[in-house]
Amino acid sequence: MNVGVLGLQGAVREHVRSLDALGVTTRVIKTIDDLDGLNALVLPGGESSTMSLLGGDGVFRRLRELIADGLPTFGTCAGMILLAKDAEGRQRAGLDAIDISVTRNASGRQVDSFETKLSIDGIGENVPAVFIRAPYVTRVGKGVEPMATHDGFVVMARQKSVLVASFHPELTEDLRVHRYFIETISHQGKESN
Repeated sequence: MNVGVLGLQGAVREHVRSLDALGVTTRVIKTIDDLDGLNALVLPGGESSTMSLLGGDGVFRRLRELIADGLPTFGTCAGMILLAKDAEGRQRAGLDAIDISVTRNASGRQVDSFETKLSIDGIGENVPAVFIRAPYVTRVGKGVEPMATHDGFVVMARQKSVLVASFHPELTEDLRVHRYFIETISHQGKESN
């Protein structure tokens, strides 16, 4: 399995480290050509506006096509904002890959960052989750499966081959969220193609 990690900005190394620990071959994605031959893709946390500017129209246009064709994709924090159909305060077009609306920085400012443990459907109990200026889901569309909540808001969801999380599983030693993406989402993405 060859998994790309969008390498424009954000927690790229941390996702690569988590995937490497699962024995997955990774490739950092910076150009359109880097997208060739991927089995799955991770959009890391960071700054969504910066990522969309650095990605330019070409990379994001190709990402839209690949995701629409069923490429299994996992977005954390800023990655969730980019994948959402609607995002409050998003300045550029997103990837419209999952039918959710999100509010940016819903968990507060950088100084309000926190770590908690979540119960996540399909993954388990006491999953460590790091929230840093995290977006929260404010609307879940038809066909979207909420997987975890915090303070009454959905913070993890999936729709077909797209998985999103408000938090940063890559900043913990717990590999269950990445394993779920690789084993469950990626496998189902292959079946739907």
